[in-house]
Amino acid sequence: STQWEIVEKAADLITPAHKELIRQAAQGEVIHNDDTVMKILNLASTLALEDSKGRQGIYSSGIVSIAEGRRIAVFFTGNQHAGENLEDLLKQRQEDLPLPIQMCDALSHNTKGEFETIVANCIAHARRKFVDIKVAFPDETLHVLEVFKEVYHNDAFARENNLTAEERLNFHQEKSEPAMAGLAVWMAKKIDERLVEPNSVLGEAIRYVQKHWSKLTLFLREAGAPLDNNICERALKKAILHRKNALFYRTQNGARVGDLFMSLIHTVELCEEDPFEYFNALQKNHQVMAKKPGAWMPWNFREALAAVEGDEESFESEVNSLRSYMPYLPT
Repeated sequence: STQWEIVEKAADLITPAHKELIRQAAQGEVIHNDDTVMKILNLASTLALEDSKGRQGIYSSGIVSIAEGRRIAVFFTGNQHAGENLEDLLKQRQEDLPLPIQMCDALSHNTKGEFETIVANCIAHARRKFVDIKVAFPDETLHVLEVFKEVYHNDAFARENNLTAEERLNFHQEKSEPAMAGLAVWMAKKIDERLVEPNSVLGEAIRYVQKHWSKLTLFLREAGAPLDNNICERALKKAILHRKNALFYRTQNGARVGDLFMSLIHTVELCEEDPFEYFNALQKNHQVMAKKPGAWMPWNFREALAAVEGDEESFESEVNSLRSYMPYLPT
């Protein structure tokens, strides 16, 4: 209970930074989303009665937004799915911005909501379906995995050479598109000529890729479209680890505080900064931060902190100067 009182008080002080983080995440060019199950004791007991849909599930949704090259992670815990939380996030998006690219797996929960995005599906999920059956179908799965390996190799080359989004798109169109086109022909032949039983695990894996082909290959048509949702899967490990350690939240307010700290901590880590230093800076300067929270984000807080420390030094210097001829000046 003592820990909770300390954490809740700190959360109240740094809430403006959290709200600003969510607002900036809404402006991203690429937005990843997914969710995992969670438990809120007080909510679970009444949710089925209060929810007009009779929904009983509780989830922690993870959203990782790529905005101006920065990675911003935000979490939302409650009875809404990842798509519904993304809808709420995008309500803060500037109207003049182009549609963002949304990366997620093919579950309908991730796109559920009243919003518009350019949807891309995760190649890692498609690849996993073949990895799981490689013992039963070694030759067929090897062929598919080699194609995906080539695509990832090309993407790694683009990243290592700092290609722009347009340059990366052109590179994939030149190097990866022929391999993916060959894979499409290979899969169609296996199904159309009945070389694979459609209801077998191999047939199901092939039909999954065929069904979502357009979204799986968005990286061949849209500049900046990612290959997979791995960055969001890694972010969700924060929520999963918390669930394993704490088992549950007691109230929705507790979940709100947990989401606030997870969002800021993971974003700080994505910016390769020190969470301890960041939270110290926010709490010590919470009054200044509340007036202009955009200057106290995980990627720019050091500049704001230096400015505050410079003002304090300047003020102290002026006071010392006054004391030189006003020795009775109050401290």
